[in-house]
Amino acid sequence: MAKWLLIDGFNLAYRCFHALPELTSSKGFPTGALHGWVKSLWKLIDQEKPDATLVFFDLGESVDRVALHAEYKAQRKPMPEPLQRQIEPIKSLTRAMGLAGIEVHGVESDDLLASEAVRLARQGHDVLIVSSDKDFAQIVDDRIKIMLPPPSANPKLGWRLLDAAGVQEKFGVPPAQIAHYLALVGDTSDNIPGLDGVGPKTAAKWLAECGGSVECVLAQAASLKPERFRDAVSASADRLRRNLKLTTLNLNLPEVKPEWRTPQPAELFRLMDEFEMKTTGVDARRRYGVVAGEQGLPTAAATSPAPDRTKRSAGEVQTELF
Repeated sequence: MAKWLLIDGFNLAYRCFHALPELTSSKGFPTGALHGWVKSLWKLIDQEKPDATLVFFDLGESVDRVALHAEYKAQRKPMPEPLQRQIEPIKSLTRAMGLAGIEVHGVESDDLLASEAVRLARQGHDVLIVSSDKDFAQIVDDRIKIMLPPPSANPKLGWRLLDAAGVQEKFGVPPAQIAHYLALVGDTSDNIPGLDGVGPKTAAKWLAECGGSVECVLAQAASLKPERFRDAVSASADRLRRNLKLTTLNLNLPEVKPEWRTPQPAELFRLMDEFEMKTTGVDARRRYGVVAGEQGLPTAAATSPAPDRTKRSAGEVQTELF
């Protein structure tokens, strides 16, 4: 079976934007995220040697979650304008590198990526999810693992693998309980309010003692410790059940239909010259200058165990291929 690398696009783009200096071209166009994006993908591909790579981006908000909670992600600041200007160039560079991109209108890319990861794992493939988003911890198992980016405080640690044992150590609960754990403690990054005063240790303790679910916690509200939370848990039943719907990834989305590509060295060099990515451009010419794929980046044949160029019919969820 194959090894798949699934990239959480915006998550990686934000990391690249904040990790590198505010580089600009002579025309004033921001380029820091572009350098970081290309070099991060090269690093991951060289390190993990995947048979296939998919890059997922959001197209608008999650329709289902906003219907449940109008304030879902409402607190997030708009994307920084310099990063916003680099998103389309990032996608152009991704295409030129020969990588497949996936976007779906109205569907959160986290759900799309997670659903595809679980589908691939059930088929016997190994999956690495590149993201720092804790939501993905709920699908980690023997075949699905997470590649965490280097911490900003200590970048020398490099990319780190998070497996099921790592999830237990990091959060105090196993992967199967992560959505329930987040429903209790809340998720500030998604504007999901947890129970006031309930922190990670308390949530993990309750789940460990009562069967690992929000419903179990609610059923045993009268005997929870510390006692001060008993009335609050009972009074928050509806909110906790709503939270669980918000924190649980949708794993039943239609299969994505990637458009598999071959690297386009000439186009990649042109883009890098246009954005004055001189050092990265030198590296690109070293990698692609003779034969695409010879310098370490897999060609289309190497990046897909079974290329499928078929697009969806009108009756299916429309997948945008960037």
